[in-house]
Amino acid sequence: MKNQLDVLIIGSGIAALQLARLLDSALHVSVITKSVIRQSNSYWAQGGIAAVVDRNDHLRFHVEDTITAGRFHHSYREVERLVEEGATTVKQLVAEGLPIDRDEFGHISLGLEGAHRMNRIVHAGGDATGRHTIEFLLEQLPEQVQIIEQEMAYELLLSVDRSTCVGVKTKRRDGSVQIYRARHVVLASGGVGAIYPFTTNQTMLTGDGIAMAFRAGAEIADMEFIQFHPTLLYVNGETKGLVSEAVRGAGGTLVDEAGNRLMEHVHPLKDLAPRHITAYEIYKARANGKDVYIDIRSILDFEKQFPTITALCEQHGISVADGLLPVAPGSHFLMGGICVDTFGRTTIPGLYAIGETANSGVHGANRLASNSLLEGIVFGRRLAKYLNEQPQISNAIPIFHYEEKIDSEKIALLSKSELQQRMMEAVGMIRSGEKLQAHLHYLTESGVNDWIKKGIDVLSHKEIEKLFLFINSYLISYPALLREESRGAHIRSDFSIEEESWMGKRIIQTIQHTWIRRGFCESDQTRIHA
Repeated sequence: MKNQLDVLIIGSGIAALQLARLLDSALHVSVITKSVIRQSNSYWAQGGIAAVVDRNDHLRFHVEDTITAGRFHHSYREVERLVEEGATTVKQLVAEGLPIDRDEFGHISLGLEGAHRMNRIVHAGGDATGRHTIEFLLEQLPEQVQIIEQEMAYELLLSVDRSTCVGVKTKRRDGSVQIYRARHVVLASGGVGAIYPFTTNQTMLTGDGIAMAFRAGAEIADMEFIQFHPTLLYVNGETKGLVSEAVRGAGGTLVDEAGNRLMEHVHPLKDLAPRHITAYEIYKARANGKDVYIDIRSILDFEKQFPTITALCEQHGISVADGLLPVAPGSHFLMGGICVDTFGRTTIPGLYAIGETANSGVHGANRLASNSLLEGIVFGRRLAKYLNEQPQISNAIPIFHYEEKIDSEKIALLSKSELQQRMMEAVGMIRSGEKLQAHLHYLTESGVNDWIKKGIDVLSHKEIEKLFLFINSYLISYPALLREESRGAHIRSDFSIEEESWMGKRIIQTIQHTWIRRGFCESDQTRIHA
């Protein structure tokens, strides 16, 4: 089956839907998701949207907070654009009817989250901002946008010389393969949280877009920077869902089982320190055998302020009335991803990436709280404007086919749960050269370096996900070994300080080679591995 499209969007989160709703009505657009439209990370996002909408706040403050939290590993120009356009875009969404929370006087109710110096978090429905925003965007989708559910995109279609992206292959639940040709293919498929045993992500977030782009030859960067959220509800040895940072913004405090406050003398912002710092303190306390809780006893009307979290606690037998919510860190957000420019263009013509799938330079080594939904609405809007201005030229050209097919029996023998445990031990919150080398040896022995250059049509839905997890494991682990410092969410026990010599250096990976690039420009590159 062949389908000819103008714009094909892979993913159904806030970035994807913001793009889809703003594309010109003359364009033939499809949104493909391997799950259902209301099952994205964005839909379940408890946090809000960080934006300068209060007259006492300043764009410069938001820029500085973003860069400080991300440990100066950014494109400063892109951070400035994100903050400036973000403020305008949020105001537009509010004017269009986004149902944001307001105080008794009708003013926008602004929350406070970690590493923000000002109250600037816009919420909708308390801790259900994601759901309300997605529903709002879905209501505004134009008629020409087709939504296709339960199809997994697994391979980008390339021209014979592999220079241009011209479409995508998908696989339905029944195993049938679909072929879509498109002038513009946009990857907005989220991060790779499911590569760890504890995560705030939906279980289908296996890094599909990143693995597809890597196999196609695109540049991938900053994969070593994985943000662990400090507070996931922790019950009977398992994490059960996110306890939003907004709880600490409302007055919740981190305490151990004896009632000692964890963050009292660790950071000037205490419980609202940047996420990599609070997550690390909880990790250390738990490693020493101590249970950790968020003390919510000082928060008035907790059930009203945080209905989603209250329901989550009740579902898992935790009494909100007791005032102590047991928590543990879990993987939350990928700062790295597919290299893109200011419009979301990748290094392959015809291929774009937005949202968590992309590495746009706005998050640095550690994302500032609630900048993710902001990134989605800003880059979705910006890419829509760019695509609306492009000429409609046919790409009906011959496509590349893999000569060699992957051995499905070898993929079937791989263990997803074993990989998750190995990732947590070797490439989790704390890394070391010794453990990283051992993990990379495990991946090499598994055959990961051979899989990236073979066709995968024969694999089942679950086998493709497993393959993509192993590819992403390598993409995370190799730069984690190369970056011999601790910066933001990348913490090395054997290189425990932030090295000035690594300032501004990014590790770029393609299927051909890996190298270091200083900043977000083409100059000052150092080849590491061919």
